[in-house]
Amino acid sequence: MGDPSLKYDNQAISVDCTVFGFDGKDLCVLLVERRRAQVSGESDDLKLPGSLISDAEDLLSAANRVTRELTGARSIYLKQMEVFSDPQRVQGQELMWINSYYGVSLSRVLTVVFFALVKLDEKLMSYVKRKGGVWVELNSVRQLALDHNKILVKAIDYLILLFQQEPIAFKFLPRKFTIKQLQKLYEVVFDVEIDNRNFRKKILSLEYVQPISEHEVMVAHKPAQYYTFDRKIYKRENKRRFKLGFVYK
Repeated sequence: MGDPSLKYDNQAISVDCTVFGFDGKDLCVLLVERRRAQVSGESDDLKLPGSLISDAEDLLSAANRVTRELTGARSIYLKQMEVFSDPQRVQGQELMWINSYYGVSLSRVLTVVFFALVKLDEKLMSYVKRKGGVWVELNSVRQLALDHNKILVKAIDYLILLFQQEPIAFKFLPRKFTIKQLQKLYEVVFDVEIDNRNFRKKILSLEYVQPISEHEVMVAHKPAQYYTFDRKIYKRENKRRFKLGFVYK
């Protein structure tokens, strides 16, 4: 039974999505404009894509709706990351904007943050632009609305952690890629310079990175060979690696 001295009738839950993409040179995050002229007369600013959840949605459904509406992608790498529940996280003009935009009367908003990765191609980028979204290189992100700078910092930390645990690098790259493209992605994510020879040697030792009989075309340098990520081989190797010693099948 709830504590009768506490109020439970003025709660709201939202989802916010940190959507990352790699344009071949920089790691970018997807942002949208927040129009707040109705409330304070101030100019538009940028925020992470997000929304209050509707009565008919669960958290994942709401996050899927937000990312699908903005990117047009039906299948996207999407994971629940963290809950931001500080009662004071949204106050003053920020809370007034939420109440005005959604036509509600809330005193606080708890948000569940989702983490998403997409492959940046012309089709997706054109779709995002038509929907009013903008891809911003991470080092160029300035002050965001609400507490979204804090959320973005957490998401970047989570991205770096996942890069060390899962083969999510291939979620950023086209189906066929060069080792140079893969190396550039790792350098951007970890903010380090990587020795070409050592990186190439390491990548070629991975069975799930498979060479194909295609090379770059119309390039000024020697055409590089293309590779693909073989998920079946990765799953097989990963399963073998984590088997207990007494499991033989």
